[in-house]
Amino acid sequence: MHLFPGQGDFSVGALVRAVRADASMRTAAEQVFEAIDGVAGERGLRPLGPWLLGPTPPTARELAADAVGAAQLALFGVSMTVHHALCRAHGEPLAVVGVSFGEIAALTAAGVLTLDDGARAAHDLARVLSSCPGGLTLLSCPERTARDVIDGAGTQDVVVAVVNDDRSVVVAGSVAELARVEKTAAETKVTALRLRLPFTSHHPALQAESEAFAAAVRAYDRAEARFPVHSAVAGRAYTVGDDLPRRLADCLVRPARVPDVLHQVALCEPDVVFEAGTGSALASSARAVLSRHPTLVRAPLAEPGALPMTLPR
Repeated sequence: MHLFPGQGDFSVGALVRAVRADASMRTAAEQVFEAIDGVAGERGLRPLGPWLLGPTPPTARELAADAVGAAQLALFGVSMTVHHALCRAHGEPLAVVGVSFGEIAALTAAGVLTLDDGARAAHDLARVLSSCPGGLTLLSCPERTARDVIDGAGTQDVVVAVVNDDRSVVVAGSVAELARVEKTAAETKVTALRLRLPFTSHHPALQAESEAFAAAVRAYDRAEARFPVHSAVAGRAYTVGDDLPRRLADCLVRPARVPDVLHQVALCEPDVVFEAGTGSALASSARAVLSRHPTLVRAPLAEPGALPMTLPR
């Protein structure tokens, strides 16, 4: 099973190390970014493949400072690269899980969107997010404690955006009110970390932006999924009756609850779960949630010795 993370745990360096260490990763990345760069060109962005895979790749700061959508296209491309490399090594997954932005890659991996249209949807979302002022803060505590911190700060617009596990929650709101939450967290010995993302998301105030994103995605053809796609926002696997543009747009206004969807995934009894991204935060949550299940969890680009993408015998 493949897990597709959101935007809070992305490392250019992890991609660079992977493609230099593993030939299958290099091949997958070249093929994926060749397609994505066609979309980048039509959207007025520089080609990402030569930049990310070349001799002088950008830093995370340089990528973030580039044109709107460059970072999101890079993250989407990396997720698809890991997915394709894993498929070559182990075959298609039993199912996939999408968390927030990762739902676009999850649906693309399952064949609902083509690679080109998945990249277009990733760029569409980036453009919408650029008009969503505010921020996101990670609190190292259970959801109940996070809600107590929010209440204690006396804020008006901060909400729980993502529940990663019983140790990690992301909250969303205006920059000023997030600062109040972070101050209250420090006073109550809860670690708070502002994510390096210049927007807010998973917030009910973003209804207009959500509608704009749904309208953009509705322009793309969609096929039936080759395997189940589980959504941390919907809290279930999508069905043929779902309005998928609307469901994708729900990621802007509704919270994502990772434990709920991972408990459902455990019922499928996967032998191994891979994080299809550059980090390991989602894999860490999966280990915490699936601790009572005989499931191996791996983050191929973040864990030492995980490349090439083989499994222990």
